[in-house]
Amino acid sequence: MTARPDDPNGSLVLPSFDSQANLRQRVAEALRALLITGQMRDGRVYSAPKLAAQFGVSATPVREAMLDLAGEGLIEVVRNKGFRVTELDEQELDHIAELRGLIEVPVMGLVADVCEGTIAAGVRRLRPLARRITESAAANDLVTYAEADTEFHLRFLALHGNDHVVSVVRTMRHRSRLYGLESLAEGGILARMSDEHEQMVDAALRRDGDAMREIMARHIGHVRSIWAGRTRSGQDAPSS
Repeated sequence: MTARPDDPNGSLVLPSFDSQANLRQRVAEALRALLITGQMRDGRVYSAPKLAAQFGVSATPVREAMLDLAGEGLIEVVRNKGFRVTELDEQELDHIAELRGLIEVPVMGLVADVCEGTIAAGVRRLRPLARRITESAAANDLVTYAEADTEFHLRFLALHGNDHVVSVVRTMRHRSRLYGLESLAEGGILARMSDEHEQMVDAALRRDGDAMREIMARHIGHVRSIWAGRTRSGQDAPSS
C-alpha cells in the first residue's frame, strides 16, 4: 500500500477496515505508518472526512485518531480545514537517529548477551515478524513494513525488561520520517536492508552481543541516512 506524494490531490492508498472494533487505535496506527514512511507529507493539510471515506469508516474514529496524533505533536489542528502534518527539519531527524543509536545499540547487545530461556523463546517468536518486514518491503507495502518494523524493534527491546526504554524509543520512532523509503522499496534495496532483522535474531540466539551491537549500529546508520533524506533512488544506499 503506497501513496503518491506528488499527486496534486494529495490522495493516499489506505487500508480498509471490515470491523468496527478498536477503530480509533487501528486508524491511528495506520496514520502513524503513513507519517513515518513520509507518505503523509509535511505541511500538507488532511481532512478527516476524506480520509474516513478512503478508510471506509465514519469520520468519528478518524477524527479521534488524528486528535491522538495531534496530542503527540505529530500533526496540528487547522481550524475548519483538518489537520496539518508537523514539519521536521533534518537536524531534528538526525537528533532522533542519534538518540536511537545511543539507546538501542547497547540495549540490543545486552539482550543478546543474556539470550537464553524465556528471552531466547521471545527472540525466536520474532523471526516470523522479521520475515514479514522483508516480504512487505519486497512487495512495496510500506504501511505494513512500517508497522511490522516498529513492532519488531519494540518487542525486541522489551526483552531487556526496561519499560522506559521501550516508551522512549516508541516516541522517537513515531516522530521519525523515512522520506526516501518508496524509491528504496521500488529498487529492491529496502528488502535487502530488511534482512538485517533476521541477522539480529540470529546474533541474539548465538548470544553474540558484539555482533548484535555491530548489526544495530549499521542498521541505525542506514535508517539515519533515509530519515535525513540523503538516500534517493539507490544513491549512497547500503549494499547487501
